Formats: sequence, C-alpha cells, structure tokens
Amino acid sequence: MAKKNGNIVGIITMIFLFGMISFVTNLAAPIGNIWKMQPQIAGSNTLGMMGNMMNFLAYLFMGIPAGNMLKKYGYKKTALIAIAVGFVGVFVQFLSGVVASWPMNFVTYLLGAFISGFSVCMLNTVVNPMLNLLGGGGNRGNQYIQYGGSFNSLMATLTPMLVGVMIGTLTPATKIVDVNPVLFLAMGIFLLAFIILLFIPISDPEQAEEGESVSPLKYRHFIWGIIAIFVYVGVEVGIPGTLNFYLADSVKGAGLDPSVAVRTAGFVAGTYWLLMLVGRLVSSAISGKVSSRTQLACVSCVAILLVLCAMFVSPSVQTKFPAFTGSSFAMVTVPLSALLLVLCGLCTSVMWGAIFNLAVEGLGKATAQASGIFMMMVVGGGILPLVQNFIADKAGYMPSYWVVVCGLAIILYFALIGSKVKKANA
Repeated sequence: MAKKNGNIVGIITMIFLFGMISFVTNLAAPIGNIWKMQPQIAGSNTLGMMGNMMNFLAYLFMGIPAGNMLKKYGYKKTALIAIAVGFVGVFVQFLSGVVASWPMNFVTYLLGAFISGFSVCMLNTVVNPMLNLLGGGGNRGNQYIQYGGSFNSLMATLTPMLVGVMIGTLTPATKIVDVNPVLFLAMGIFLLAFIILLFIPISDPEQAEEGESVSPLKYRHFIWGIIAIFVYVGVEVGIPGTLNFYLADSVKGAGLDPSVAVRTAGFVAGTYWLLMLVGRLVSSAISGKVSSRTQLACVSCVAILLVLCAMFVSPSVQTKFPAFTGSSFAMVTVPLSALLLVLCGLCTSVMWGAIFNLAVEGLGKATAQASGIFMMMVVGGGILPLVQNFIADKAGYMPSYWVVVCGLAIILYFALIGSKVKKANA
C-alpha cells in the first residue's frame, strides 16, 4: 500500500512539473511579439523568435549533464535543482525590463530565456522517464506520459492567451515590463513548487534490469528516436509560433487595432494547444489498448495532409473563429489556413509521448542516459522554428511550412520503420 501511495504522489508531482515546463516554454513566442515591434528589430520574425531559440538551445548543452544528474542525484534532487534554476531564469527575464538601453535589454532577455531552458531541460529529463517507468513502460508507460502531456497542453493553452491579455495595446513603445505580472506569477509558481516538492517524499521508481548496460546509441531505434524528437519539437513549436506572427499581421492587415490583432492571434494560436490537450486526453484513454506506433503513424499522415491543405488554400478563403478581442469573446474572421494549422494540435498531441516511449523501449539500465541524450535533441524546437521564420521573412508565411512538412515525413518514417527495436552495429 505504501508503494502504491508513493507512486500516486510521484505521478501527481511529475504531472504538475510537466505543466511548469509548458508554462515557461510558451512565454517565448507571445513575448516575441513585443520584441518584434521594437524599432531596432523592425518587424523581423527571425529576431522575434530568438527568445524561443535560446530557450531550446539550452537543451543542446544541458541534455547529457541532466541525464548524468539524474543518475547521480536521483529524480527528486534533480527536479529541485531544475526548479531553482527556473526561478533564476525568469528573474533574469524580468531584469531585461529594468535594463532600458538597447541592445543590453534584448541580450538580458535572451540570457534569461537561455537559463530557463536549462530548467525545462532538467525537468523534462526527470518527468518523462519517471512517468514511463511508473507506468511500467510499453503502452501503459505511454499512457502515463500522455496524462502529464494533457496538463502540459492545458498550461500551453493558457500561457499565450494570458500574455496576450497582459500586453494590451501593442506598439513600438510596449516593453517587457508590461508583462511583469506574468513573470511574477511564474516566479511564484517556481517558489511554491520548490517548497512543496522539498517536503514530498518521492522515491526513484524501480527499473527492470533487462537490457545491456551499454550506450543507448548502440540501438538503431533510439538513434531514429532522437532524430524524430528533434524534428517533432520543431514542428510542435513552429506551427503555432509562426501562426501567431502570421495571424497578428493578417488581422492588422484587415484594419483592426494592433492590440486586437495581438490578442486575436494569441487566442487563435492558443487554441492549437487546447486541441493538444484534447488529443492527449483521448490518447491517454486509448493508449492502454492502441500501440504508440499505430497512433504515431496515423496522426503523422493526418498532420501532413492538414499542413499541405493550409499551404495551398487561397488566402482569400476565410472562416469564422471564436477568439477574445480585448473586451469579450467574438467570432473573428481568419484565413481558413489558420484553422487547418490549429487542427494540427490534435495530431502533434500524441507525438511526444509516443516517440519517447518507442525510442527507449528495451533500453533497460540505459534509460537514464538515453533521457539525457533525448533532451539534447529538443534543441530542434529552437532551430527549426528559427529556420521557418527566416524563410517566412524571405518567401512568406505559408511557404515556410515546408519545414513542417519535411519534419512530419521524418516522424512518419520513424513510426513505420525506424521505431522497430534493433540494436545498432557497434
């Protein structure tokens, strides 16, 4: 009974930490709208996405050290260190509003985003293998990860909406200090989480000893798994991040007030994360019976079709979409392509848990090290959206989604062929 209660406490704690990951990560794109409006940046989508880039770049440097910390200190101590680092990262972002001169204010913000990236990398290294192990691996392990992913998606839904409301009227005079309440809230959550976790007894889950104690890079399916996660995180972030910029420009182009444009963009893009919540809830209900491989293959195909349709439908084709316009909810007019991209949230919702579950299958004692390497590849969430927005600056928003299509094709290959468990050649 004690072990069962300990598992429940561990599961709830990891799910909460999953939500914190999303809250911190998803501050970057909407705050990027503020920097994009600054006279020194002059509307550059590429520079507006730099905060997101720095957040994910941290994974490249922290992935393996985080895996080593997990082996040395265990799950609870690693999580506590991650939470403390997260507090520091958000505080440095707050300081960027205090530093008034350009370019030091932008550099300070990027440093804060980079430090925050260390935190979410460590948290990811903790929560994914722990939930997978508490579920016993296999379909049940994927189910537990989807439970955590559902709360993650809820926080991802609320964050861009909350920041959009806090920004108010977006002009070149808008500064980071205008979202200080959101940053104070983030620091408060980190502090509260640290205090609570400090007093909660959490034991590291027992791992099965099957599998050789060798480098996970000896396994072919794991190699394909880390490639798949690299492009997946880029796809997951790139779809709504670029959509946020696209909609803000589209709504402004329709003659609406800039503040309405930003709020509308934030809420429409936020709906993508809401659909990820719905998808993860559905996946968590069926993952005990439907394999990760089947789910991943199906949603990859559907996502490719949705993105291609969004790219080639005429911009003149409009549709109505519920969104918050600043004072109330209303049906706003947006391009049909925006709706199709938002629907991709139902597909990407399944991918993280399924890829992780398939990638670590059969690794046994190498799981902790694998988790660290896995987290390194999350840097794709910074690199691919940056490439996508560079293309958007040069060729337009819709052509930039070829980056997303190519990423989804790689994920489909992993689901059908690359995920088959096979040890790589030495």
